[in-house]
Amino acid sequence: MAVDLLYTVDKACALCGRAFPVVRVRNRLRMIRQDADFCTVYADINPYYYDVWVCPHCGYAAQESWFAELKDSAADKLKAFLAGKDVQLDFSGERSRRQALDTYRLAIFYAGLTGQPASRLGALFLRMAWLFREAGDEMHERPALLEARKHYEQALMREPLPIGNLSELALEYLVAELYRRTGELDRALAGFSRIVGNPKAKLEKRLLEMAREAWQATRDLRDGRKSEPKPAPELLTP
Repeated sequence: MAVDLLYTVDKACALCGRAFPVVRVRNRLRMIRQDADFCTVYADINPYYYDVWVCPHCGYAAQESWFAELKDSAADKLKAFLAGKDVQLDFSGERSRRQALDTYRLAIFYAGLTGQPASRLGALFLRMAWLFREAGDEMHERPALLEARKHYEQALMREPLPIGNLSELALEYLVAELYRRTGELDRALAGFSRIVGNPKAKLEKRLLEMAREAWQATRDLRDGRKSEPKPAPELLTP
């Protein structure tokens, strides 16, 4: 059962300092596939539901990987914003997709309010898009992908690389794939072509092969021939 893959630990809030329970996912997941934009689909449970921590006491929300990283200036801004507000949030226990989406909306709001790097906002929007994809909700998936693309492009230009598990080439590939998924096929082809033509890509053979397959699939799609990139191996997680 999915609930058997979850466990709860207490963590201190980076903003208010009070302890609260967070739900984590055990490392016993069975992968079904990984989509070309690195969305990994697992059997039994979706770990992206639990990637955002939300403090029930003050309302602060952020992705688990950087929840504890809160500068004093950002904390002061958040405290001023939250002062006098009656926070009643409870995302403990097993989450529904709707609850998971709400946690991402909160994290995106606070990331923008505190001036987090574009790559962090890109990762939040991308995961939100994956949840909409899981639901078959293309109407909401596309705007989230557009936001992810915008922020990852900004990260490519402004942030030191690599970013987390993403090398410069991997981030360029992801941006090109997001162009493909949002219908801008010529921009996607140009992005995949740059990767294929980059001598450094020979050092990342899996990524090079993915870019080649994606270039061909995108060209076929543009020219009216039905084609999709093959599912990616479990390679990277933005």
